[in-house]
Amino acid sequence: LKSWIVTRYTDVRDLLLSDNLSVNRLVQFYDTLPPADAALLKDIVHYLNLWLAFRDPPDHTRLRRIMRHAFTSRAIEEMRPQITEITGMLLDRLADSGKNEIDLIREYALQLPAFVIMDLLDVPRDMLDEFKTWSDDMAVFIGGARNSKDKYQRAASGCQKMSSYFAGLIKERTENPKPGFLMDLINAREDGDKLSHDELVATCILVLFAGHETTTNLIGNAALLLLRHPDQLQKLTSNSDLIDRAIEEVLRFDGPTNALVRVAAKDHELHGRQIREGERVFVMVNSANRDPRAFENPDVFDITRQQNRHLTFGQGIHLCLGAKLAREEGRVAIEMLFSRFPDLA
Repeated sequence: LKSWIVTRYTDVRDLLLSDNLSVNRLVQFYDTLPPADAALLKDIVHYLNLWLAFRDPPDHTRLRRIMRHAFTSRAIEEMRPQITEITGMLLDRLADSGKNEIDLIREYALQLPAFVIMDLLDVPRDMLDEFKTWSDDMAVFIGGARNSKDKYQRAASGCQKMSSYFAGLIKERTENPKPGFLMDLINAREDGDKLSHDELVATCILVLFAGHETTTNLIGNAALLLLRHPDQLQKLTSNSDLIDRAIEEVLRFDGPTNALVRVAAKDHELHGRQIREGERVFVMVNSANRDPRAFENPDVFDITRQQNRHLTFGQGIHLCLGAKLAREEGRVAIEMLFSRFPDLA
C-alpha cells in the first residue's frame, strides 16, 4: 500500500487528535495524475476538496461552525417520527411481499437511511435508484479498490449528475423558501459568513453520500451480529432498554468503516519510526476497537458492555457530524425489525 498502517487504540486515538495528520489528501493525488485523468476528475476533485471531511483548519473550522447551525440536536429530534414512519413503511412492504427470503441490505438496510437523507435534503423518494447509481459511481473513486474498471469515468459521471441536480435544487429552494434542513443549510450564518454556492452543493453531496453508505453497513452488521449471537438477541428482545448499548457494541465490534485515510502533515516520530510529511497513513479504526489494551474481552460481542469508548465516529475536530442521526436510525431499524420479525434467521 506504500503507506503506514496504525492499529493500536491509543495510537489511533492520539493521531486523530493530533495535528500530525492531514485530511487534505486529494491535492497530492491530483497533482500526480496524467493530464487526461486530471481533466476527467477535475469536477469531482473540486467538490470533494470542499467537503468538511477533506479540509484542515482554518477552512475546516470555518465550515464546521457554519454547518453546525443546520446540524442541531433539534433537527435530529425532529427526524425521529420520519425515521419511524420510513422504517414501518419498509417493514410493511416486506411483510406484504409474501416472500420467505429477502435481501436485507437491498430491501431494507440500504433504503432506510437513503430515504431519511433524501427527505432531509428535499429529494423525492422515487429518485432512489438514480441517487444510488450516482453514489455508487462516486464510491468506487472515494473508497473503492484501486483496480476498479472505468472507475474514473464512473466517478466523473456520478459527480456531474449529482452536482448538477443539487445546484438546481438549491436554486429552486432559494427562490421558493420552505422550512427544513436544506433551507437551514442555505441560511446558515456565522458572523455574517455563509456557505458559497459550490460549498452548498458539495455539502449536499457529502450528506447524501456519507449519510446513507455507512448507516446501511451499520444496520446490516447489527442484524447479522444479533442473528449470529442468539444469546445477545434474546437479551435485547427481553429488555429493550439495551438497544442503545447494543448499537454501540455493533459500532465497536464490527464498525461500518474499517479505516480512515490521512497524510502526514509534517515529519514526526511514532514508536521510533520516522513518518515523513506527505506519506500516507491508514488509521485502522476497527482494529483499534478490538485492542485488548483498551477493551476487556475485545473479541466477544457483548451488548451489556459498560465501558465502550470506541473510535468508530472518529475523534477530535473530525468527529462525525452525523453520528447522532446514524445512532438513531440504527436503533429504530434494529428494534422495529426484530419486533416485527421475531423469527428472522
